[in-house]
Order: sequence, then structure tokens, then C-alpha cells
Amino acid sequence: MPPDAKRSLLAEHLAEFRSWSYDTLVAEIDRSRKTHDCLRHTEGVFDDGTEYQMEFNVFWDDKRGGDVRVCGDISTEPQRRLLWVLPIYIPDATDSFIMAQDGSFVGD
Repeated sequence: MPPDAKRSLLAEHLAEFRSWSYDTLVAEIDRSRKTHDCLRHTEGVFDDGTEYQMEFNVFWDDKRGGDVRVCGDISTEPQRRLLWVLPIYIPDATDSFIMAQDGSFVGD
């Protein structure tokens, strides 16, 4: 699967979270922290048969009550190990955004 297709799919899913309000994202920070879970985990298969998984997380960017960061990553199977031996996996692509309290996007 071409890297551009992975980045495109990741951006498409991340765009949904960009449409959420600041308050909704803050509520998800509390929920995911209490349940020790991510914002969303998605699995699928590209047209060429390549399996992928995406994970999205939301958290305070700097301090509680400040900006909110949403990060996403996409990995294909088999996942690549860090330094070829460590059981720490490197995603194929990552993307993120930061939302300020007023609903604007930091850095846009």
C-alpha cells in the first residue's frame, strides 16, 4: 500500500475529530483516562489486501484545562519492530492537531 494512501486515510479519519467541539474532546479525555482506552481504534483492509489498524488518542497538550491534542497513527501488518528486535512498534504514518479552548486550531 502506497504511503500516500495511508496518510490520506489517516487524515480522513482525523478530520472527523476536527469537527468535534472542544467540550466533546475534553469529555473524551476524561472518559479515555478512566477506562485506560484510546479515543478510537479502527481496523480494516485496503483494496490490495493489506490489513491496517488506526489508533487515535486525545489528551491535554500542555496542562489540564488548556489546549487539547488529538493524535492518530496507522500501521499495516506485519508491524515493524523498533531496532528490529524490541517489541515496540513504529507506525507507518502519524498525524495530529491541537485545539484551543475557543475551538480554533493551534498552528493552522
